[in-house]
Formats: sequence, C-alpha cells, structure tokens
Amino acid sequence: MLAGLALSAESIGRAAVLALHDELALSPKPGLVTLTSNGSHRDMDARTFLRSMSALRPYFVEIAGLGAHGAPFPDLEQAGLRAEARMLAATGGVNTHRGAIFLLGLLCAAAGAVAAAGWPPTPASIRSTLIDRWGEALRQRASRPSSLPGGIAARKLGLRSASEEAALGFPAVFDIGVPAMQSALTRGLPAEHARLDVFFHLMAVLDDSNLAHRGGLDGLRFAQDAAREFLALGGAAHPDAIPRAERLSLAFEARWLSPGGSADMLAAVCWMRRIGALGAVM
Repeated sequence: MLAGLALSAESIGRAAVLALHDELALSPKPGLVTLTSNGSHRDMDARTFLRSMSALRPYFVEIAGLGAHGAPFPDLEQAGLRAEARMLAATGGVNTHRGAIFLLGLLCAAAGAVAAAGWPPTPASIRSTLIDRWGEALRQRASRPSSLPGGIAARKLGLRSASEEAALGFPAVFDIGVPAMQSALTRGLPAEHARLDVFFHLMAVLDDSNLAHRGGLDGLRFAQDAAREFLALGGAAHPDAIPRAERLSLAFEARWLSPGGSADMLAAVCWMRRIGALGAVM
C-alpha cells in the first residue's frame, strides 16, 4: 500500500496493475475469470489476463502523467486507444480489459492531477478532479451512440451506459464500492472477503452492460437479485459465504452470464485502497 508516500505517475500506474490482479485473484467470483476458473468464458483464462496486465502497465503510468500535466480529454482518449491496441496484440484479439482501460485510466489521470496539485488522494479529491477536469468531455462522449456490444445493449434496454456512468463521476464506485470496502475492513473482514463483499454490492446495483449483452434484461435482473440475496443473508461475513458464492458461480455459468462491469469497478476500489485513498481502514 502507498499510504503516506508521495504519489508519482509510476506508483499510480503500478497500483492499477496490482488492483487488476486483486480482481483476477478473487475467487469464487460468479461468471468471471479467476486464477483457477474461466467462468463464463471460452476464449480467455488467467494467463490471458496476466498477458494483458503486463501490456497495460505502461499505459496506466502514461495516463497518470498526462493527468498530472493537465492534458485535455482527447489526449487521454488517444492513450486509451493505443492501450487497447496493445491489449489486443498481447491477448490475440481477446478483450480482457477494455472497461478497465477506460475506468482505471480515467481514475489514474485524476490521481495524477491530484498529486500534481499537492492534495491528498481521497475518494472525494479524485472524483471531484475527474469531474472538474474532464466532466464536460465525458458528458459529450456519453451523448454519442456506442458501437460496442455493451453500449448497444445498454441503449436498447434503457440502461445507464459506461460512458454515462463516467460522466456522473462513477457513482457505483464512489457511492457504493468505496463505502462497502470501508465497512468490510472496519468490521475486520479479511482482504479477500472484503473484496467479495464489494463485488456483490456493486453487482446488486450496477447496470452492468456485460450482463445485459449476454443475458438481456432478464440476465441482468437475475444477477442483481442474486447479489441482493447474498448480501441480505450476511454477505461475505456469513460463515457459508464462499460455498454460496461457488453455487452462484455455477448458476451464472449455466446462464453464460459475466458481470465484467462489476469486476472493473471492484478493481477501481482495490486501486484506491492501494494508493492510500481509503485512509485508516487499510
């Protein structure tokens, strides 16, 4: 963890890659790739994700530096497109981290700007900087129709897209994921159980376009209802949390559901913990 240390572009970027590994290593994680399972995927496994992470590390450092130097949104966007090309080259054309390139990239840029201003990295300072610096550009981006499968599904079903989530300053991350992580750690949950609790809190509320693309509105509601039931029964603090999550993994795989948006947001919360933004609960 980087609490108490001055943040640099290098440390911000390194924390992003470590956070992606935190997300990958969490298991069980219904429908998603872990170190021991392909989840609801035939075209990728943990090795695919690790190759992608290695390819993306320079990008997260680069975009943190761009943020520190006050780069306009088109510069961030171009860096993201170059990173996506490197990801696809490393994975043989498999999309492992497109959502994380967008979400974590923006957060790294905001953290770079926060560090350059001499402010402490907190969820509030990172979110406000993101909105103040690039909010208008993100709102304009959100108004453009997406050609990606998740964006098409979101528009068809009347759901909030990833671009709209970004334009609002990622409310699922800051209003749901961060408080869930702080609560879990304050209650003394081990780190892996805390990540599991955060994951289910996110899945319970997020209009996850990956779920909508794969399972339609019924698939999305099935996943949200399953997450809410998991939390209502005690979440990751319940003695049977792991077996219950394993049973849900089987149910998600039977329906070919993959909550990739929730995974990306879990990684964002893990990243904030790694850069010291969650303070004393770490």
